[in-house]
Amino acid sequence: MVSNYGVSSNGMPFAVAMAKGFFKDEGADVTGILSSAGGGTTLRNMLAGSAPYAEVNPNAVIAAIQQGADVKIISDNVLTVAEFVWAVKPDSPIKTIADLKGKKVGYTNPRSTSQALATLVLQSGGLKTEDVELVKTGGFGEGVAALDSGLVDAAPVPEPLWSKYKDQYRPIARATEILPPIANVVGVASMSQADSKGDFIRGVIRARIKAVQFMKDHPDEAGDIVAKAYNLEPEVARNAVRALIASKTDGLDYWGPGQIHLGGLEKAIEVQKMVGAISGDVDAKSLVDTRFLPDDLKALQ
Repeated sequence: MVSNYGVSSNGMPFAVAMAKGFFKDEGADVTGILSSAGGGTTLRNMLAGSAPYAEVNPNAVIAAIQQGADVKIISDNVLTVAEFVWAVKPDSPIKTIADLKGKKVGYTNPRSTSQALATLVLQSGGLKTEDVELVKTGGFGEGVAALDSGLVDAAPVPEPLWSKYKDQYRPIARATEILPPIANVVGVASMSQADSKGDFIRGVIRARIKAVQFMKDHPDEAGDIVAKAYNLEPEVARNAVRALIASKTDGLDYWGPGQIHLGGLEKAIEVQKMVGAISGDVDAKSLVDTRFLPDDLKALQ
């Protein structure tokens, strides 16, 4: 189960692993990839359906653990938020983040990653959230529509939407330039299945590692695979894959092999606390179980 699979860029390696037969090669009998619109829903579906593995955002995992779910973060899949661009119309007078003062800025939903990141983006321009009007759009595609119709003055446009619409809008902020590495999505497993499904989970992780490497080595072929899985124009998918493979945030890739980066996870916790998605003290190390990672990736970074 992969949150926003077929929509957001985080799950693209799974499309490649499926198409190239990497799951089968690694002994994981994956017959399909299920999606949902958010991490909490994905995690609930995983637990209800006894799926062995899911990819979700960290705050969904933390909320589940705080509610008593026996789950752990087992891999750090997307290490940055490099897919995010904040854009305005080409003729907008807004040129910098500071120019957003008094303007309407879109985000998807309350307590979402996009709301938390909006807070960080504004801070990078010397603004506070109360200096703008944050407008809930309900989704990233809906945010683009809101920007186009003038309901908001600026909106987050992540990949692959950015590769699709970049000729129609102008960026005023890019995550790679203003934000630190933040754990974006993580691999999760139910500890009740750790023994019975351990080999399957390890196979999924190894297959994803092979897919990420394939995307680096063959970005255009990977883009064509993603285009089919995500119902995108091939050039849009190719551009999105190329952009994210090339992106670096403080030296970190966008798609990681799974090794846990505690700093990024701690930053994700801090960011989600800003918008009330997480409450109380959270020990990042206590969330993690590295037993399913290859031996060379088990050390925490």
